[in-house]
Amino acid sequence: MTRADDAILELLSEAGIAANPSTIAFNIDYNRRYISQRCRILVEKGLLNRVHESKAMYRITELGEMYLSGELEAVDLENQ
Repeated sequence: MTRADDAILELLSEAGIAANPSTIAFNIDYNRRYISQRCRILVEKGLLNRVHESKAMYRITELGEMYLSGELEAVDLENQ
C-alpha cells in the first residue's frame, strides 16, 4: 500500500461518492495516470469497486473501510 492508496481511500470514504481517476487525482494532488493505475490495483485487492462498466468510476468497499479503520492491516492485503 502506498500513500496515494491511503489518500484515494480516505477521499472516497470521506466524500461518500464514486469518482473517476481525474477527480481523485485533482483532489489529492497526484498524476491522473498514476491514480488510474493505483485504482486498478485497489480493485484487485478488494478495497475499491469499479461501479460503471464503460467509465472508470470507483467507490470504496466495506473492505476498504475496514482498512481505513485499522481493522485490516496492509500486510493482510499483500496476500490477496
